[in-house]
Amino acid sequence: MTLARAIATVGGLTAASRLLGFVRDMLIAALLGAGPLADAFLIAFKFPNFFRRLFAEGAFSAAFVPLFGGILATRGRAAAERFGEQTLAVLVSLLLGATIVAELAMPALMAVLAPGFVGDPARFDLAVALARITAPYLLFIALSALLGGMLNALDRFAAAAAAPILLNVVMIVAALGLTGWVASAAHALAWGVACAGFLQFLWLARACRRAGLGLRLPVPRLGPDVRRLLRLIGPGAIGAGAVQISMMINLILASLLAQGSVSYLYYADRVTQLPLGVVGAAMATALLPALTRQLRAGDAAAARRSLDRALEGALALTLPATIGLALLARPIVAVLFERGAFDAAAAAATADALAAFALGLPAFVLVKVLAPGFFAREDTTTPVAVAAGALLLNLLLNLALMPVLAHVGIALATSIAGWVDAGLLAALLARRGGLAIDARLRRRMLGLVGALAVMALALALGRHGLAQALAGGAGVRTGALAGLIVGGAAVFLAAAQLLGALDAAELWRVLRRGAGALPAA
Repeated sequence: MTLARAIATVGGLTAASRLLGFVRDMLIAALLGAGPLADAFLIAFKFPNFFRRLFAEGAFSAAFVPLFGGILATRGRAAAERFGEQTLAVLVSLLLGATIVAELAMPALMAVLAPGFVGDPARFDLAVALARITAPYLLFIALSALLGGMLNALDRFAAAAAAPILLNVVMIVAALGLTGWVASAAHALAWGVACAGFLQFLWLARACRRAGLGLRLPVPRLGPDVRRLLRLIGPGAIGAGAVQISMMINLILASLLAQGSVSYLYYADRVTQLPLGVVGAAMATALLPALTRQLRAGDAAAARRSLDRALEGALALTLPATIGLALLARPIVAVLFERGAFDAAAAAATADALAAFALGLPAFVLVKVLAPGFFAREDTTTPVAVAAGALLLNLLLNLALMPVLAHVGIALATSIAGWVDAGLLAALLARRGGLAIDARLRRRMLGLVGALAVMALALALGRHGLAQALAGGAGVRTGALAGLIVGGAAVFLAAAQLLGALDAAELWRVLRRGAGALPAA
């Protein structure tokens, strides 16, 4: 499968998952609002979901895919399968123990994850109870990450990319079907999270069998390959998951702010996760195996070209999204969430956080695209060092901005730290010869700046002209927002084509035939 086609496969299925995620979050907002019930559930959900993003989109794949791919290329499929089986056995034993410990120690863990809840016994006890229900998701999502990594290494991306859809579907069904049968809608959603993890594991196990991977569960043994994997996972968790770690820190600090702050940041983050997941995670997932193969074949020039094309696509897709989210934050949040228990005040507070997060969106995606340039070389130390510095900067900025800007300061601090992370990764990769901005990328970026300026002007004028419609009823404002989004996208595409930032004919060839249609420069 070509790189462009792999990105399209992962991106398309991720987009479907994110859109279903919006339906899920709209339902959560309507049922729980942005009060204490919502804060308790969102912390309990974030606990296992943090590990989902860290493992499925970060550390585990970043460490496992190059190792599995290398064994596959040098020692054959049988040896690679044995490595996968031993990794599965070790993960089951480690994570089963970790899940049991988490269940027993949940009050202590919650005191760390949500220190602001400690002074509110009702909210704290509810968060503990909900987190105990969601905790088993940790075990199943880590095992799913292993199975998905094996499939990705074999260039079978669809099953792993589709697995998160199950999470959203099951949570929606649980919210609609279990509410009224359990203590609250929050409890129904928590049970949905736990069930979804088990179903995702079954889904990927079936996909592995169909791919000819007949995995057994041997006695756990720490062979040299598994030990190497475990050594790489820890640093990889920081290097690939800096954004997710930052978001977890954000929620911890938000629990110290006014009630509802956890919810505002969660919903704002969910909106930014659509372009981040569709573009960033898709490109990183597809790029890592390609870079690994090219570097193992000794073709460093091809690896640099692949990275340039990924950067080109990432910026062309995320920069317009940044402009759109920043300028249209208020109507976007109103259309998505302002109903039921989620009122206008909560929508306004969430929109402010969304605009701040949007400023860092390109940086978050660039980190995901640049990190495989290190991971494909089995270098997890450099991204760790850079990410650790960015995390420290994020914490310091949080402490400086929170007293002034409250939850918006937390979002802004994350964006600034993200740009520092991306800039340092790019500079270090370029210094080591892994990144060289070619002539085509430079030309496209110059055109992109002009196209973005035209798009921003069009959106600002359109928002002013449709101000009354955007403040109207649900149907009217949804139509007005849809018109602004479609119009803004059309203006951007036309300007980008005119200024040389995009080539419509080339884009059509890529969609039909894959990355082979892309010229080298």
